[in-house]
Amino acid sequence: MNLTEDGNRDRDGDGDRDGGRGGPGGLPTPGRAARRPGKGMLSRRRRRERAPLRIRFRRNRGRRLRRLLHAFLTLLATLCAAAVVAYHLTSVPKPHPETVTQSTVFLDADGAYLGRRGPVDRQDIPLSAVPRHVQEAVIAAENRSFRTDSGISPKAITRAALATLTGGDPQGGSTITQQYVKNALLSPEHSLARKAREALIAIKLDRTRTKDEILEGYLDTVYFGRGAAGIQSAARNYFGVDARSLTVAQGAALASILNIPSYYEKAGSDPKVTAKLENRWEWVLDAMAASGSITAKQRAAARFPAFRFYPPGETEGQRQYLIDVAAKEAADRLGITEDRLASGGYSVTTTFDLALQDSATQLAQKHPGGEKGVRVHTAVVGMVPGDGAVRVLYGGSDYARQSFNDAVSGAVEAGTALDPFSEVEHAGEPLSKLLRKPAPTPLDLASVYATVAADGKYTGPYTVARITKEGRTVYRARPDGRQVLDEKEALVAGARSGAGPTPAAVAVDADADADVAAGSAEVKGFAIAGAGGGITRRTVWTTGYDGRLALTVALFADRAGSRKGTTVPAQLPNEPSPTEFAQRVAAGIWDAATSQGEAKGGARGGSKGASESDAGSGAAN
Repeated sequence: MNLTEDGNRDRDGDGDRDGGRGGPGGLPTPGRAARRPGKGMLSRRRRRERAPLRIRFRRNRGRRLRRLLHAFLTLLATLCAAAVVAYHLTSVPKPHPETVTQSTVFLDADGAYLGRRGPVDRQDIPLSAVPRHVQEAVIAAENRSFRTDSGISPKAITRAALATLTGGDPQGGSTITQQYVKNALLSPEHSLARKAREALIAIKLDRTRTKDEILEGYLDTVYFGRGAAGIQSAARNYFGVDARSLTVAQGAALASILNIPSYYEKAGSDPKVTAKLENRWEWVLDAMAASGSITAKQRAAARFPAFRFYPPGETEGQRQYLIDVAAKEAADRLGITEDRLASGGYSVTTTFDLALQDSATQLAQKHPGGEKGVRVHTAVVGMVPGDGAVRVLYGGSDYARQSFNDAVSGAVEAGTALDPFSEVEHAGEPLSKLLRKPAPTPLDLASVYATVAADGKYTGPYTVARITKEGRTVYRARPDGRQVLDEKEALVAGARSGAGPTPAAVAVDADADADVAAGSAEVKGFAIAGAGGGITRRTVWTTGYDGRLALTVALFADRAGSRKGTTVPAQLPNEPSPTEFAQRVAAGIWDAATSQGEAKGGARGGSKGASESDAGSGAAN
């Protein structure tokens, strides 16, 4: 039994040594268990003792910043690792087919642009064929840091990403490298994945190729408007010259067009568009002068260039007759199809004289035409005797309404046109075959008289002088002439025709108009022949020649046949006089050819004299 000092029993039996010693006031002191606070009391005490949020945030700020920094560095390292892996896994794709396809262009004998064939108006040229000032104009207009950047613009990428996420207007890459990747190597879709791939390819392209290689690819594929992809086609479509001939002003204009090509393509024909383009042109030139790409003198001398009219006029559409003939001949010479020729990127130099062709077009289209369903056709062929090069080939007034070429396919009645050869006994082939034709083409008849002009030497007509691809000549015409008439027979045939050897007098058949028979000055020097007589004349031939040119003009008429899609010969209208009109056309073309030849001869003579003078000066010095 436990007893306290006063002898009382310790009732709770805990043996506490205080022996039940009373607290203040004689009250018993609570036991250990009684003094321990409960859970609720502790929770309330802790809430009362917790520091304010501001103080706690300040206390934990360092720890939180360290956690954020660690998370950011981890994310950055992950993104960098992903970018490195993506860069190594990304390969530079090959250009898609649309940017590889090229058109074939046709030039006249002097190199003037005639037209093209192909699904895309584009031709590759080396960067060396693009003047330096044109290159710098494009850089000034599109990407002034091109020579030093890494191929991408972080600002442009961010801007494009935000536009894609927010549904804004599509944003393009600002660098030339990115534009080349987008235009030539990737699809045109707008997505973040494609944009990221574009940036990776641009960086890789910049690290694996030279800036000149990238610029060359860009200039060969970028769209300039007017259907022209690439600087070469743009130079021809806007200014009618090759890229290598572009001036400082023209190069800056083309560079300015790249901003909105579909809008600026009407420059020169739309005053509002032209004025806006001129303002941008000034801005590009100022940038070039500031960077030292051009001198202050070049900047001051620059004048806003004149543009070719757009869309093309009727004269250019008429030239499709020439391109049809030349394309068929070029494909035959190369042993390929015309479709393959059109997409092969060839440059076909023809034998045509574009200035003479335009003169023929203007003269031939002055005929008022027939009446009551009668359609009058005019065909003109001019070729070089002894060589066979076709200089003029007028096959119709409107290619859009009639693609049939009257000059090479219009087989019409010869009538008395071949009578001067009736006494020729020993004509070799192929002349003898042509003389037996009851319905020769105007090209056939021109070939016959060209043989007479060449003293009996026949050379087959041709329209393709040279074909090149990527600067390499793949075909060159080599005329093969053969003696098919002896010189005496050729002289007799020419004398009987009254057309040569140099047009100096007019000989007409019995049915020619009286005023023409009298020999007016306008038609002097050309023979007249044809089929039908008097008011029933169905065909009129006019022919003249000398040693430089054999020229034939043919007039004939037709009307719709009884069966759909067919035609039958018809009477030529009497007003204007068909014989007089034919000779007037021939005389006009002949005058143009003569004056043009003299001008070229004078220019060659002047150049020669200048060269000799320079040589003499050099020797004197």
